[in-house]
Amino acid sequence: MLGGWLLKIIESRSDEIAMNWYRQVKNSDYTPSFHNISEEEALEIATNVYEYLSHWLQPSSRHEIKETYEDFGKSFYWKGFKMSEIIMTLVLIKRYLWLHLIDEGLISTDLEIYQALELNNRVILYFDRAIFHSIIGYKEAKALDEGSVA
Repeated sequence: MLGGWLLKIIESRSDEIAMNWYRQVKNSDYTPSFHNISEEEALEIATNVYEYLSHWLQPSSRHEIKETYEDFGKSFYWKGFKMSEIIMTLVLIKRYLWLHLIDEGLISTDLEIYQALELNNRVILYFDRAIFHSIIGYKEAKALDEGSVA
């Protein structure tokens, strides 16, 4: 099954995929805050997202997106990131996962393409929820910060 195959890819190659992602975000105008954090910290962000996705995709476990990504959004706020950078970070993490799969040529038959589209829908749902809850967490941290200033 393609879902199991994707889990194996994530588990075995997440560091490589994260490095490809990092090469993009470290100099991107869309993610300027990554210019100021270490490579290690940035790579940890991406590999954690891939790990959370891996847990969520497992049929026996539905990883809790709400709490994880509200905390993710809060941590981005406290690190000084803009809200738009959270969105771009998650969009690019998702993009580099799929670019890796395409570059590897792992999807070739019609059945694999169909299964990949089904799986893509699940991955899109995951990242849409991650973005949504990250923004909520970010806004909560910002409101707390602004409330403490007054």
